[in-house]
Amino acid sequence: MSEKVFLISPEAPPHQFGAAGEKRAVTANTKGIRLGTLDNTKGNADHLLAFVVENIRKMMPVASVIALRKNNPSTPAPKNVLDQLEAEADFVISAMAD
Repeated sequence: MSEKVFLISPEAPPHQFGAAGEKRAVTANTKGIRLGTLDNTKGNADHLLAFVVENIRKMMPVASVIALRKNNPSTPAPKNVLDQLEAEADFVISAMAD
């Protein structure tokens, strides 16, 4: 596999972040980051996201987690779901699994 995979770490300096759309400066507060997850409703996506969140909690402080689901895997997330993630999370992880 020759495709590149880009990982974004909340610990990296802001100039290293790649973003689609508007860029915002995010600073973790003393309680930690506000983490969001978006489950695409495929089988095991919820388990994968729970595993990822559990391990992020071991590596850094997490103030809160907002976990949302799409209606089905073949359509985009509704605007209200994306708006809620934008309002309540500093970083969002989306998972696809089977």
